[in-house]
Amino acid sequence: MAAAARVRPKDYFTPEEWAPLSRRSSWKGPALVAHAWAVILAAALMAVVWPITIPLAVMIIGARQLGLAILMHDAAHGALHPNLKVNDWVGNHLTTGDLMAYRPYHLGHHKYAQQAEDPDLVLSAPFPITRTSLRRKIVRDLTGQTYYKLKWSGLVDRIRNRRPDEPLWPILKDAVVRRKRFFLGMLITVALTAPLGAWWVWPVLWLLPQATWLPMVTRLRNIAEHALVAKDEPDPLRHARTTRANWLERALLAPYWVNYHCEHHMFMHVPCYNLPKVRHHLQRKGVTERMLSAPGYVHVLKLASGKPERVAVAA
Repeated sequence: MAAAARVRPKDYFTPEEWAPLSRRSSWKGPALVAHAWAVILAAALMAVVWPITIPLAVMIIGARQLGLAILMHDAAHGALHPNLKVNDWVGNHLTTGDLMAYRPYHLGHHKYAQQAEDPDLVLSAPFPITRTSLRRKIVRDLTGQTYYKLKWSGLVDRIRNRRPDEPLWPILKDAVVRRKRFFLGMLITVALTAPLGAWWVWPVLWLLPQATWLPMVTRLRNIAEHALVAKDEPDPLRHARTTRANWLERALLAPYWVNYHCEHHMFMHVPCYNLPKVRHHLQRKGVTERMLSAPGYVHVLKLASGKPERVAVAA
């Protein structure tokens, strides 16, 4: 079981250059978490005051839900705070993911990036696909089908397929325990908003973005990062793709510098807010010409959906 090839910081940076790039700030990571929640609250308030903006709010909130997952991902690398206990507490309690379950899985992805043992290889393996297939996937995302399949279909199947003499309550209790963050967030939000006549805030301005926009932007981000990267790729500068993102894409698709994914795979412990600086240094040294990069998300999606329709197998 061969691990993916890695790069060493000293191959590209002097100690004086590397020290500030790898340094973890004691305030920037938590500030980004606070920023994500502030944007979510601001978008929700906008939608409550001006209901016509609900579609825009759903997109903004869904992107920040992804942003919280990205910051949890930084915590998985110990990059959210220099104190590991603080790093883990913030990553596990103030984002939307289960850091302790995610960390070993994700570090396995880095260890075997694009190799046969990569647990995320299934996400990049099917590409290229046809445009029709990509449209079907996006429709499934935006209609909640992907969310249901990933989050709830297993529970529904478990209930349907239980033995006739098996009681329902233990299954439901286990489901609630496993999804305690989901239900606790629902109860708190409804308790705070219902007395104000805004009981609909949680289902419309949290669950709806989580079930629609979040799955879609997560899919598009995954495509940009690893689609069309060769299996067993030997070059560590081409295990992942960096995609240029404009201001709109950063707001609605690629928050918190997640688009600098090649740099992240090269130097996985660098905090996300330092990745643009890493890119700048590498560009100045002529290294970026060898790295896997794309001029934009539209460009990557065109490549990833470039399989001719006539030879396609329905996905």
